[in-house]
Amino acid sequence: MSTPFPFTAVVGQDDLRLALLLNAVSPAVGGVLVRGEKGTAKSTAVRALSTLMPEVDVVPECRFSCDPSSPDPACPDGPHAPGTAGQSRPARMVELPVGASEDRLVGALDIERALSEGVKAFEPGLLAAAHRGILYVDEVNLLHDHLVDLLLDAAAMGASYVEREGVSVRHAARFLLVGTMNPEEGELRPQLLDRFGLTVEVAASREPEQRVEVVRRRLAYDADPAGFAARWADEEADVRARIVAARKLLPSVRLGDGALRQIAATCAAFEVDGMRADIVMARTATALAAWAGRTDVLAEDVRQAALLALPHRRRRNPFDAPGLDEDKLDETLEEFSGDDDPDPDPDPDQGPDGPDGGGGGGGQPEPDEGPQGDDTGATPEAGENGQPQPSGAGEQSAVRAAEPFRTKVLSVPGIGEGAAGRRSRARTEHGRTTGSRRPRGALTKLHLAATVQAAAPHQRARGRSGPGLVVRRDDLRQATREGREGNLVLFVVDASGSMAARQRMSAVKGAVLSLLLDAYQRRDKVGLVTFRGSGADVALPPTSSVDAAAARLESLPTGGRTPLAAGLLRAHDVLRVERLRDPARRPLVVLVTDGRATGGPEPVALAGRAARLFAAEGVASVVVDCESGPVRLGLAGQLAGELGGTAVTLDELRADSIAGLVRDVQGTSRRAA
Repeated sequence: MSTPFPFTAVVGQDDLRLALLLNAVSPAVGGVLVRGEKGTAKSTAVRALSTLMPEVDVVPECRFSCDPSSPDPACPDGPHAPGTAGQSRPARMVELPVGASEDRLVGALDIERALSEGVKAFEPGLLAAAHRGILYVDEVNLLHDHLVDLLLDAAAMGASYVEREGVSVRHAARFLLVGTMNPEEGELRPQLLDRFGLTVEVAASREPEQRVEVVRRRLAYDADPAGFAARWADEEADVRARIVAARKLLPSVRLGDGALRQIAATCAAFEVDGMRADIVMARTATALAAWAGRTDVLAEDVRQAALLALPHRRRRNPFDAPGLDEDKLDETLEEFSGDDDPDPDPDPDQGPDGPDGGGGGGGQPEPDEGPQGDDTGATPEAGENGQPQPSGAGEQSAVRAAEPFRTKVLSVPGIGEGAAGRRSRARTEHGRTTGSRRPRGALTKLHLAATVQAAAPHQRARGRSGPGLVVRRDDLRQATREGREGNLVLFVVDASGSMAARQRMSAVKGAVLSLLLDAYQRRDKVGLVTFRGSGADVALPPTSSVDAAAARLESLPTGGRTPLAAGLLRAHDVLRVERLRDPARRPLVVLVTDGRATGGPEPVALAGRAARLFAAEGVASVVVDCESGPVRLGLAGQLAGELGGTAVTLDELRADSIAGLVRDVQGTSRRAA
């Protein structure tokens, strides 16, 4: 794909261009998810696709882009007579902002006219504008859950439904869904991730010459945008013509039984969930053949389809990096190739690794990587013998986290008004209806009973005659609803020498990893503060990326004294700054410690004063008590009392623990207050 912008310095850009073009040839492939670091031209590439899309024929003045050859019988602007003369226009690219409202996405009904006149006055949303075009979501991983749900419904059914208290509007909504995201800012929900047909990873090149070319072309574009675009116009026209030709050829492409067996075997070998991967691979392989000008699907098409369609479907939890073992892929395709006399000569493009892979060399990388994995595993044994390997003053190397487990629900008490999520109670746009109020701005959720009750006393004064209800703007009532919000879960982890004893840090990391997994599922932001030696550090500022927090946790070293007060004060500073950035999001502090305080002057008294700062501000907190051994001092419980929260042991944190029901993080004294 040729565009006015260069991509020569972006690794993975060839795959991105191919994925976008395949969706232009066959929109049934299901869209593209582009993952990559910031500044890698993800958005530029997507916007360039809109200039290459062939024009579409639409019914004149139809706001829903109906095809004149087969108009939607349920179109709100219809019905359109079959055979209506159409007009051509460029395919649209509609951008969905992350902070868009539900009505902006699906459209809105005029509730007042619907109740008083029985008229379906409907204002179309972005889904209607994107029909038969491209719907682009930048930072798709930051999209609110309720918008994700609407996208999933529209993508699955090819239609959008708008319902307000029994008044319904339906219109067609078939579009090419393209999303871009930076994985550092958090991952996608599995349901939406699976809806993207293909995924591509991009990253900036480290080759100076390639980066120089990018800068040179960008400066040339800034100096003369029109001239620079004209320089590429002929090549863009060629690509557009090739897309049109591939679309015409697509129905003639034959997907043989051999290719189908390879597709099924590949999906089974990589243990992807469900059958969507098989279908997407089949459609992608067919589009690849059409793009190449062929009418038969070859093994190379199946291989390329697997590389684009399977990596994001292999994630089992948010800490798994997407990817595909290409050696395993080649072995599977070879096994189910159906060739009676395979070529004994290796493909020269495969390099020297080809012959070795089949002769027992496939296991060679593991011994090379073994010592690296053993380094972290050997450290706890040295600690038990009292001779930890020094890495600074009293510092031990990082230990691996224990296996994560399902945790109990920790929630913030009271009712908040933060971003939608799944942790604590909150007033939200979605959820259980709890009452009504006058609308502030546009009405989004009508409380029908309250509206009728407000309008009923005035019917005679308004001259009502007949069965209709005379409704005025002042009668309308907005439903108030209670749902769940996401919180800021700030982990404050004790990494001192006392926590490293008896391999305790491995269990502690496993517990924090489990809480991080829970935070991912509940759509929280997370942060990580650690303290050891002489001070405390913000290992990870508040972010939506729980896998970034997991990576920082995994590399966390231990050793030294226990500056508990410093850890609490640093966490207090983090919350203060975050409160200015996101005042509606309520925090939950999870302090992981054995309760000891040995760092700094008067460490115990200073830690108590720092803890009381949280209690005075009403910050919800829970102390995960890591103390072990036959003799226990109960310091973590005392610290929880100072914080105004509660304490749980590592065993009690498990959801399958018999220690009790789900705990609320509010302490008894705060509930009384």
